[in-house]
Amino acid sequence: MTLTLGLLEVYQAGELTVVGFGGREILEQVSLIEYRDELQSLIDDANCQTLAIDLTGVRVVPSGMLGILASIHGKGVEVQLFNAGEEICEVLAITKLDRLFKLHEVEV
Repeated sequence: MTLTLGLLEVYQAGELTVVGFGGREILEQVSLIEYRDELQSLIDDANCQTLAIDLTGVRVVPSGMLGILASIHGKGVEVQLFNAGEEICEVLAITKLDRLFKLHEVEV
């Protein structure tokens, strides 16, 4: 069951929380504050220990979104990224964020 919460699609909430971006190719810069607030509320409400982000179909992740995910990690929540495309993986490698986030590929 998928629940749409503002800009996010929530597939599962709890200690392991799984969210996606509804197949958007580009996560807009103007929505970063909304993304941050939605993610933080979800993490707080679900007592989330691990945040799994489904990047299926996403081609571009703004640097601000990567900063939000790094900040979430810095607060003690493990961040896992699923199905990051080649361009996103390249950015993660260049910024060394691939060492901070666990990367996974799964069939959808």
